Amino acid sequence: MAIHGFFDERFAGVREAFERNFDEFGDVGASFAATVEGEFVVDLWGGHADEARTRLWHEDTIVNVYSTTKTMSFLTAFVLADRGLLDFHAKVTDYWPEYGQNGKEDTEVRHFMSHSAGVPGFEPKLAKARELYDWDACVDNLARQAPWWEPGTRSGYHAVTQGYLIGELVRRITGRTIGTFFREEIAEPLGADFHIGVARSEFDRVAQMIPEEPAEGGEGPFGDPDSIPGRVFASAPAGTEAVNTPGWRRAEIPAAGGHGNARGVVRAQTPLANDGRAFGVEVLSPESCRLMLEEQTNGPDAVLMLPIRFGLGYAFPNEFMPMSPNDDAMFWGGAGGSTIVVDHKARVCLSYVMNQMKNAIVGDQRGGGLGKAFYDSL
Repeated sequence: MAIHGFFDERFAGVREAFERNFDEFGDVGASFAATVEGEFVVDLWGGHADEARTRLWHEDTIVNVYSTTKTMSFLTAFVLADRGLLDFHAKVTDYWPEYGQNGKEDTEVRHFMSHSAGVPGFEPKLAKARELYDWDACVDNLARQAPWWEPGTRSGYHAVTQGYLIGELVRRITGRTIGTFFREEIAEPLGADFHIGVARSEFDRVAQMIPEEPAEGGEGPFGDPDSIPGRVFASAPAGTEAVNTPGWRRAEIPAAGGHGNARGVVRAQTPLANDGRAFGVEVLSPESCRLMLEEQTNGPDAVLMLPIRFGLGYAFPNEFMPMSPNDDAMFWGGAGGSTIVVDHKARVCLSYVMNQMKNAIVGDQRGGGLGKAFYDSL
């Protein structure tokens, strides 16, 4: 397997772990990148962009990263807060009056950020993935429904809905869609090749997402269809049969539909590990960067069924998801395997992005192994 890119000599172990993902863990095409003190120390890519292995994964190949996209929504919200346009402790209705229905009147913005708003799925559920492309219909669905639990009392992973919730606040405040605001105010100034809504002109460099074959037997990946997890994932069809279509790529789905590679993810997120500044651009104030460390929830997540401690958007590492040795580092990951870590203490940002999915909701051993190799080298 030809591995391309560069790495600082002290991170030779990362390069070995990256190659091992192809040799032992089934990667088809992938990328890994990391910065320390705001400078790239690793930027690797290799493999193929399609299941048939007829297209190479190039330096500028991008792919759907599923929920790693959420961290771009978080960053967008932090930018608005830093500019005094968004208050995480304000009521949602201060910005989006129609949301205050059916027991959601006291929902605060921070509940959107921490998966505790109580609207983790669409109700009524969406029948087809293409319904996700209709922004107005999706946010109207969320505004009308009653919360599944009292907002703010627990977390329950808002797998797809979170992006619409945060994105509608962005639209109400700025008059721009979240994809447009992110591109103009964050991605372009930082030179980050990451897209919430991909232009047709970029389609030729989008890699194919490859599903993992489900295990035989069992009751399905989310158990009882009437349980909260079952209802959440049934409410928004988002399988690879949709993700690999032009409609999905063009749509702004800010919790699950972003496209990029590891370099693009890291370039966008590195300011958060460096007091708000990176690559000559000041994105946030140091004070706003520290907001991400405010714990919002801590306990069993009603959807992921694991104990998770959420800050404003990102989660903190724990024994089930040991993404960093620093317990106040922030991270998240995407269905199938992509990951992102923002570690302000170590001034580190790292990401793994791939196209061969594994049956996991938030990252898997490939990204975790690369993260461990990176911190061991550091």
